[in-house]
Amino acid sequence: MTVTPPAQPPAAFSTAQSTAQATGQSDSLFERAKRVTPGGVNSPVRAFRSVGGVPRFMASADGAYLTDADGNTYIDYIGSWGPMILGHNHPAVREAVVAAAQSGTSFGAPGWREVELAELVCGVTGAQKVRFVNSGTEATMSALRLARGFTGRKYTLKFRGNYHGHFDGLLVEAGSGLMTNAGVLGAAAPSSAGVPDEYARLTLVSEYNDAPALDALMAARGHEIAAVIFEPVVGNAGVLLPTTEFLSALHRARGGGTLLIADEVMTGFRLSASGATGRLGLRPDLSCWGKIIGGGLPVGAYGGRAEIMDFVSPVGPVYQAGTLSGNPLAMSAGLATLQALQADPGLYDRLEHYTARLAGGLAQAALEAGVTVCINQIGSMLTVFFQAGPVSNYTEAARSDTAAFATWFQGLLKRGVYWAPSQYESIFVSGAHGETELEATLQAAREAFVEIKAQANA
Repeated sequence: MTVTPPAQPPAAFSTAQSTAQATGQSDSLFERAKRVTPGGVNSPVRAFRSVGGVPRFMASADGAYLTDADGNTYIDYIGSWGPMILGHNHPAVREAVVAAAQSGTSFGAPGWREVELAELVCGVTGAQKVRFVNSGTEATMSALRLARGFTGRKYTLKFRGNYHGHFDGLLVEAGSGLMTNAGVLGAAAPSSAGVPDEYARLTLVSEYNDAPALDALMAARGHEIAAVIFEPVVGNAGVLLPTTEFLSALHRARGGGTLLIADEVMTGFRLSASGATGRLGLRPDLSCWGKIIGGGLPVGAYGGRAEIMDFVSPVGPVYQAGTLSGNPLAMSAGLATLQALQADPGLYDRLEHYTARLAGGLAQAALEAGVTVCINQIGSMLTVFFQAGPVSNYTEAARSDTAAFATWFQGLLKRGVYWAPSQYESIFVSGAHGETELEATLQAAREAFVEIKAQANA
């Protein structure tokens, strides 16, 4: 099986996409949704609150494109926030899900697909055992409970701006949607109402990429810390790349019995076949995965050394369960996606090449328009920060000009490019993106950068 060539642009799409798009259906759906759903959306960043305007309600997706309820077509750089590495509606994934559905949608009992997917994940990542759950939040929540149960300790250490799902104990100095919607730097811990201060105090916080601070905290409190949890490449404060010194400090943090938990929900199978940890040479005790291993369906997983994983029920004393864990539809989508990736090992090089060209083109377009940006890119992940940079941690990311970003986002949107609606998110490139999409994106970006400059000079 090979990854199919990039889909042709839909007939409705033009590289000279009109700046006057219909939004009537999205407007109507948003008004209806607000009456029955908090904020009219089922995940906060989708509400467009930081960029303005009405969120687009999507009707279909194929290849590198989304089509909304009004018939507008967009080049998509969200990819359902990462899992669509092969492109939307990939034939192999679609056919696998349809075939699985013929045999039933949920068993509440073991099935062969979860065994095969577990074998595949373990074989590629080096984990000895893995447990499937239904979301990235479930994966990190479960891994943290396991770390506490295994070590007998109660404290966790995380990094500012690293987001590990909406689990109470990790909603402290979190990134992405919390940065976007709060609109301020350093929201007081905890980062969400409903999280008791007593619980939040069990989470210690350090600055990402600050190796001396991590060393000092571990020297003072390491004997109390069950786990250090981190994003090996941050995607939830915008893309932040780890320094060599910081990676070394993470490995030193494992001394004295503290476990190292890599949150690869976003980066696993995205930055390489072995994820960010494989690419960077990291050796975590536990890892968490999601996104791509579900092929677009709800899946998460956590895994690692057998001696740790055997503390999970029914073998060990750490309880974790889920009725839909190992669901046959989700397992089939994940299997089809990972098998397609294995069958096309050159895909990662093509994704990196496209994304690097996108980064270079965006930087040149911004320079020509006189707009200051800093672009962080690795593999098929990229963030354009509206500031001079460099940007290597949460504090630096939060200095970005969010008003300029909002103007640029709207400029892209009306020209048929669907970018992440937050300054503090990564975009994701898929195997369905090709020359047509790259040229159209850069043309839209040039015009949107010019609009920012014109607005500043008005």
